[in-house]
Amino acid sequence: MSKPFTNLKTNHDFPGLLIICEGIDGSGKSTQLHLLKTWLQQQEYDVFFTEWNSSQLVKKTTKIGKKKKLLTPTTFSLIHATDFADRLEHAIIPPLKAGMIVLADRYVFTAFSRDTVRGVNREWVRNLYNFAVRPDLAFYFRPTLETALERILLGRSELKYYEAGMDLGLSHDPLESFRLFQERIMKEYDLLVEEWGLQVIDSNKTIEEMQSEVRESVKPFLKTRPIRRSE
Repeated sequence: MSKPFTNLKTNHDFPGLLIICEGIDGSGKSTQLHLLKTWLQQQEYDVFFTEWNSSQLVKKTTKIGKKKKLLTPTTFSLIHATDFADRLEHAIIPPLKAGMIVLADRYVFTAFSRDTVRGVNREWVRNLYNFAVRPDLAFYFRPTLETALERILLGRSELKYYEAGMDLGLSHDPLESFRLFQERIMKEYDLLVEEWGLQVIDSNKTIEEMQSEVRESVKPFLKTRPIRRSE
């Protein structure tokens, strides 16, 4: 893996801006990130979007592992770390170096919360991602469990096995398993808020209210960073 990578606890010195969104499934973070992307592009800023578990390097392996239910907590963790490392080197750092705005739908804090809930050692996971670039802005969208579940089930008939945390044996009922799994993840996220300075957004608010709050937080960075604009 090529250098340079900054320690997650140290502010990066790239000219670009790294904004990430975190939250449990159904938190509304993806909708908010896409609205932010549209707003920034309308102002002619160069924006690059990336999302969790999207690297072609491990996509096939992950799909097979999930289908056959072969993924142990540690295997799951290592696969996601590999995905992240590949995207960091090829899809996050290059646009940051070029002065672009990088929007990431989920970041290392997803691993910090999910992997820990699945039983992986908390410090081990943090050390695993120590090479990551520290975000300039890290939003954490926090809904009630009822709101999240309602959003997740809207338009779909069932929950996926790993999405519902069925691998943990919390319940034979996917809905109840999802509730228990996401509740535990939320508790981990709450610990991360103070530890890493995540900005909490109440995602029980309307889409417009949340987006207004997000934009107001982004605006100061647009005034002080040499962000590249489209020609």
